[in-house]
Amino acid sequence: MVKLDIISDPVCPWCYIGKSYLDRAFEKAGDHPFVIEWHPFMLNPEMPPEGMNRGEYLEKKFGDRKRVADMLVSLQEHAATAGVTMNLEGQTHQPNTLDAHRLIHWAGLEQKQTPMVSAIFKAHWVDARRIDDHDVLVELAEALDMDGAVTRRLLAGDADKDLIMERYQHSGKMGVNSVPTFIIANQHAVPGAQPVELWDRVIADIREQLADA
Repeated sequence: MVKLDIISDPVCPWCYIGKSYLDRAFEKAGDHPFVIEWHPFMLNPEMPPEGMNRGEYLEKKFGDRKRVADMLVSLQEHAATAGVTMNLEGQTHQPNTLDAHRLIHWAGLEQKQTPMVSAIFKAHWVDARRIDDHDVLVELAEALDMDGAVTRRLLAGDADKDLIMERYQHSGKMGVNSVPTFIIANQHAVPGAQPVELWDRVIADIREQLADA
């Protein structure tokens, strides 16, 4: 098996799209050769804990309304190409993702990290739910048979907040300044939402190397 580290943020649309491409490649390949670990990144590390109005956030980040509208149209086109649903009209809130990253970390301790990432992506991009709302995060945890009461208690405190921030800062020190970033076998960094065909080639190459080993 080969380690595949994925650095991402749940509010990053390209992370959502990139995961969709990777999932489709895995479906084609059957048993893929990767052991996957997700790592935290924050597109908006200065986001207030309570988040902010999404329209105001987009205008502040990208400029005037026309530029925002053009960006959203382009994003929907890329989502359609990737075969994913992106409910942009339903989103009114831009969340702080620290607690979502904490939940992904805790899910990883129970070998449920990738299913949790999928659940959080769906909650944010498809269902337009607030992924900084503890009730939502507890519901997602319970859906994966994690202890809801324990999750709620952890979310109410500061458990692993420093750890998440340290891991995020570590990625920056490694030179990661955009997401998604995929790191294959601790050696090869692949930035961006890569198409299925690239992952087809990577999987085929790794299988060939493993067969020759």
